[in-house]
Amino acid sequence: MNKILIANRGEIALRVMRTCREMGIKTVAIFSEADRNAPFVKYADEAVCVGPPPSNQSYLQVDKIIQICKALKVDGVHPGYGFLSENADATRKITNAGITFIGPSPEAMELMGDKLKAKETVKNYNIPMVPGTDEAIDDINEAKKIALEIGFPILIKASAGGGGKGMRVVETPEEFESQMDRAVSEAVSSFGNGAVFIEKYVGSPRHIEIQIIADSHGNVVYLFERECSIQRRHQKVIEEAPSSVLTPAIRLEMGKCAVDVARSCNYVGAGTVEFLLENNKDFYFLEMNTRLQVEHPVTEMITGIDLVKEQINIARGEKLSFKQEELKINGHAFEVRVYAEDPMNNFLPDIGRLNTYVRPEGIGVRVDDGFEEGMQIPIYYDPMISKLITHGKDREEARNRMIRAIDDYVISGVETTLPFCKFTMQHEAFVSGNFDTNFINQHFNPEKLQNSNAETEEIAALFAAKMYVESSQKTTISASSVSTSKWKLNRL
Repeated sequence: MNKILIANRGEIALRVMRTCREMGIKTVAIFSEADRNAPFVKYADEAVCVGPPPSNQSYLQVDKIIQICKALKVDGVHPGYGFLSENADATRKITNAGITFIGPSPEAMELMGDKLKAKETVKNYNIPMVPGTDEAIDDINEAKKIALEIGFPILIKASAGGGGKGMRVVETPEEFESQMDRAVSEAVSSFGNGAVFIEKYVGSPRHIEIQIIADSHGNVVYLFERECSIQRRHQKVIEEAPSSVLTPAIRLEMGKCAVDVARSCNYVGAGTVEFLLENNKDFYFLEMNTRLQVEHPVTEMITGIDLVKEQINIARGEKLSFKQEELKINGHAFEVRVYAEDPMNNFLPDIGRLNTYVRPEGIGVRVDDGFEEGMQIPIYYDPMISKLITHGKDREEARNRMIRAIDDYVISGVETTLPFCKFTMQHEAFVSGNFDTNFINQHFNPEKLQNSNAETEEIAALFAAKMYVESSQKTTISASSVSTSKWKLNRL
């Protein structure tokens, strides 16, 4: 494989290109008119504009992408995450055109992309499941009867859903029918598929996911877990690896289950098996994401494995470069997603221009981003600016390093999630590890963040005043009495 087209944009496109460059592989960027001056476009060996800003007119144009691949003699397509990464039809088209798709087969995507099909597929492997229905519900009376048998509260979920869409928590039998109608309506509008099913509602779970990777020779391994419980609107904001609550025994059991899930659909490539963890001991299979995850860097930091490099080598037909027994957890890592969102206004997007943009640096700090100072955050895509990752010898060192890195990250022109991330990193519940997916509802509101910022400003002011008093008490030396270069005098 000598040339790869990255069918994506922003930080993930740049991240894939860097690995390609290390491997001596040429890269092709595709970009919309909104991304013409983006860093990933400049970094690629070749770049082609695929259309106007809306993704359905640019990044989702699979036929146009295939034409570009043929014109530029591209060997493989890396989809990153989002866009075409879990689109089975697009994957099939690319493969049928004689181009290697760097990811799983379309058949595996179809099996795992539908939650009901996924449940059916893994059933023979004794994977723990949340109590509920195994098939779509379309009879409202039958659905209500099943809900009563499971016991309220229950969760109505879209079979083809994701990101919290087509999902409704039902607390009482009286509200069941109205919530059912809403879930079906949202599922149809979001996914074109109104199929829904019912599960027991696990009220205070932790969200744990296992990174797996499999080659085409039958080798499947798991690269430990990621804790993804800090979420807003069912979408992750902060991740860490490993989890602070998993025992070695539970980690091993979850890892084996994740490997079995991969085997159940003949999976090839990098993927993630997600679980709900209840009471820090009972876990249930949630879903499988058939792609590279946004939060994959924390796994790379604790294992030393370049997941993109492994993806490419597997697509080449090579065997995994390591065995399960060779993998060890090295230290601890955190990732915070830096979104152009306002935590003081219910995390609503805050699109604008990056007037100031200075990345943090130092030991154990990694920034995966796709922006530069002066750039505009486009309104057409996800408002994520970057991923800030820190690594330390243990959780506390990695946490303190993250707080320092957040303080060193200078962004002006848009509101970001950085203040919220710092608030979380310093919160007692997070520090102790005693938190779940309800962290924001239980511990965060804009007033708390405002008070936290005010306290920080007061401490900074007191520190500045103290430094001023101490410096004024020192003996003053005139500039004329010291030999100073003209460069320094001019600078002064």
